[in-house]
Amino acid sequence: MQQVVIAGGGSAGWMAAAMLAKVLGHSVKITLVESDEIGIVGVGEATIPPILFFNKALGIDEAEFIRATQGTFKLGIQFENWARQGDSYMHAFGEIGSPIGLSAFHHLWLRAKAAGHNSDFWDFSPTFQAAKAGKFSSTVQLAGTPFNQFSYAYHFDASLYAKLLRQKAEQNGVRRIEGKISLVEQAVNGDIAALVMENGERITGDLFIDCTGFRALLIEQTLNAGYENWSHWLPCDRAMAVPSANISAPVPYTRAIAHQAGWQWRIPLQHRTGNGLVYCSAFLPDEQAKSQLLANLEGEALAEPRPIRFTTGRRKQQWSHNCISLGLASGFLEPLESTSLHLIQSGIIRLAKLFPAGGDMALLRNEYNRQSQLEFEQIRDFIILHYHQTERSDSEFWNYCRTMTVPDSLSRKIELFRHSGVLQREQDDLFTELAWQQVLLGQRVLPQHYQPLADKLSQAQLSELLENLRLIVQGIVKPMPTHAETLARIVQRS
Repeated sequence: MQQVVIAGGGSAGWMAAAMLAKVLGHSVKITLVESDEIGIVGVGEATIPPILFFNKALGIDEAEFIRATQGTFKLGIQFENWARQGDSYMHAFGEIGSPIGLSAFHHLWLRAKAAGHNSDFWDFSPTFQAAKAGKFSSTVQLAGTPFNQFSYAYHFDASLYAKLLRQKAEQNGVRRIEGKISLVEQAVNGDIAALVMENGERITGDLFIDCTGFRALLIEQTLNAGYENWSHWLPCDRAMAVPSANISAPVPYTRAIAHQAGWQWRIPLQHRTGNGLVYCSAFLPDEQAKSQLLANLEGEALAEPRPIRFTTGRRKQQWSHNCISLGLASGFLEPLESTSLHLIQSGIIRLAKLFPAGGDMALLRNEYNRQSQLEFEQIRDFIILHYHQTERSDSEFWNYCRTMTVPDSLSRKIELFRHSGVLQREQDDLFTELAWQQVLLGQRVLPQHYQPLADKLSQAQLSELLENLRLIVQGIVKPMPTHAETLARIVQRS
């Protein structure tokens, strides 16, 4: 039996413990070490749709989850003031429109727009229209429509999620040890041999998982895995986080509001709203950032703003020797597209699929690191897109972002889309072509041409198609209950 030792709790530690105990069963013995005296960074989380599959795999009932985590539902992320001050668009989950033959829907829409059709791209998104109407249902009726699924995610309190996951993990045999780690012992070959606690207890293992957050106690302080710094592309290096009182029913979407040196998040939960100001300290002093955050809350602040410092990038070896890093220990990408928990989730699933059966781990370790590097880089490019493809010139920060040199992998995507509306999704890219389309269009990258495939329909047929799709979307959204009504039904069933 393999001995797995997880250093650190929080969302990363307990997600790993719960899932590995569930999928690996009796082939592993899992011990998680954490201290109640060490706080976690979790400030309230916004997620993306794959979290539904993670919870389902753990056997977590959705209603139970919403009640236990003070959760709400999420249909997308609204970006305000990004391309220009006053602009607003949404990266909405799920489908937009319907393709005809080989022609993607956005090419049909581009053709219609070129002919003077005044529709908005998001007129054909059920999730966007539901989000803006403040509606939500997990049992949307799509039969008889061209849409296949109604995608959504959650907002929730990360610390409460960790508590729920701990219950699930301990039910499956995970042992928790309370206390602080005073020493990390290494074997002659450099592998981690044991964690030594402050009380002298020695915890040995075959495989160690570092969930110690920015400290990176195992992966960096002990194994010196190295760090790849991406702050030249993503210069924000600080955040201030504070909860505030709700002043109205929570909306079913996250808000990301750009300011002169970064952006502000608003994450609506049942009992409060999570707020944070992400900024670049070279352009905005800490005290000014704190004042700006407090001045832009919708409700009363419920605590003092908490400062968070970070360097955007990734651990060069996210699996080094016999140690895998997850969460903040593995790297940091700002939560602009709500990928923080997803990177933990995908790292756990990757580890489960590449879990060593014994002997030399080198081949499995190399493959894990290859896949992880690709995933981080693809998400990095998507986040850079929001900053770089802007028309804002009202501050030094935006001038820097607009004129900086970006990775070739991103530059190719932008220019190809700008020229012909073509998007080629990279293998295993987390974000779909539709996600890229929405952000590119939202950031005012309007293609110069559409694909000739879109010319198959006559102009009259195209106009009829768009009108029918718009009416279908309205028909899907109209009978849906409000987000507040859906939450009330779930909470009242407790």
